[in-house]
Amino acid sequence: MKILVTNDDGIDATGLRVLVECLREFGELLIVAPKKAQSGMSMAVSMGYRPLAVKHVCDKPGESWWYMDGTPASCIKYGLDNIMYPRVPDLVVSGINHGDNAATASIYSGTVGAAMEGAVGGIPSICVSFGNFSADADMSVAARFLPDVLRRLIPNMNGRFGEFYNVNIPDVPAQEIRGVKVCRMGKGHWVKEYQDYGQFLSDRMMTPSEEDKAYLEAAEPGEKMVVMAGYFRDYDFDTERADHLYLRQGWITITPGNMDNTDYQEVERLCGIIS
Repeated sequence: MKILVTNDDGIDATGLRVLVECLREFGELLIVAPKKAQSGMSMAVSMGYRPLAVKHVCDKPGESWWYMDGTPASCIKYGLDNIMYPRVPDLVVSGINHGDNAATASIYSGTVGAAMEGAVGGIPSICVSFGNFSADADMSVAARFLPDVLRRLIPNMNGRFGEFYNVNIPDVPAQEIRGVKVCRMGKGHWVKEYQDYGQFLSDRMMTPSEEDKAYLEAAEPGEKMVVMAGYFRDYDFDTERADHLYLRQGWITITPGNMDNTDYQEVERLCGIIS
């Protein structure tokens, strides 16, 4: 099996290394990851006729490592069109993301967007996320349970065009993992997402990174600095098989998705009115 691998946290991310370790038993790996973090990019592509750096980092037995200074979806495109062509991978896998991508978070995720890019090409695709946002997160639980999840999922994907599978693993001790649940995407979402940057740092006793300091120093007169944070809001009716709720209870979740966003029920309803 030939597997194209990427992530959205960048080529040096812990989650990518853990994912590669989990995938080695399944076949030959081509890793094309962003040069730096590209979180929140969904299916965005790097365009505009600007130069994009690409580098072949190294080869190891059964795997080849590359980076591209672009979005996760762009990394999938480059892997398909420029490295593997005319071959087509048997599988696209993206992750392991630092932070879960359950409920509506999956809409924004570059990790999920990369899997959707594979699905656009008719390639069976999986994205994997872990419920800890820290760059140095301990992913031993993911490393322990993900291989078995993949052994069960990969042979049973339906092969339908546009299908992808969003896997989330909770950040709990191994003994608290309750099993695997197949779910739907939850409808909870984030609110009050932009907050004052200085107050945000003060509340958390944090200091700006060197990169952020340079950005602050380059601010134009009158500019206000904000940061994306916010609060997650559940809906009272959002209880039946919602992925984020199962995740909180210690379940590994698999949420099937499809890049076809058509609301077929609404098509039928409108056809009876308009057509």
